[in-house]
Amino acid sequence: MNAPTLEHLQQQVSELLLRHRSLMDVMSKYGQTGATVNRAVTKAVTECGCIQLHAKKQNFPEEIGLQEAKSNVENHLSGQLCEHCKEAIKDELGRNLFYMSALSNLLDINLNDVVDHETQKCTTLGLFKLS
Repeated sequence: MNAPTLEHLQQQVSELLLRHRSLMDVMSKYGQTGATVNRAVTKAVTECGCIQLHAKKQNFPEEIGLQEAKSNVENHLSGQLCEHCKEAIKDELGRNLFYMSALSNLLDINLNDVVDHETQKCTTLGLFKLS
């Protein structure tokens, strides 16, 4: 069996989505699922404790080059997700991807085209891509 593709997911979503077919419904569900992804990550920190957040100002000394600056940037994260939290976050990311696919379908946008377009921008802009 071949690995699932974005195209396959979009087709499945098109066949399965019944209740939230309105653009407004899909947009609100997409936003809601984005918030539940954030909540699942937050719970990994605040309830489970498998990961810890140690946020502070990023230090970018003027005398270092771009590559050295890139290696000095911190993600403010320590620890690793436990299996329970990893599964919960994967579930929420999947739900979010489901509604992203639904939104793309309603707007007649192919997710593979989105990935290709974003990859081209990253290749062209490199480190200067603002995200």
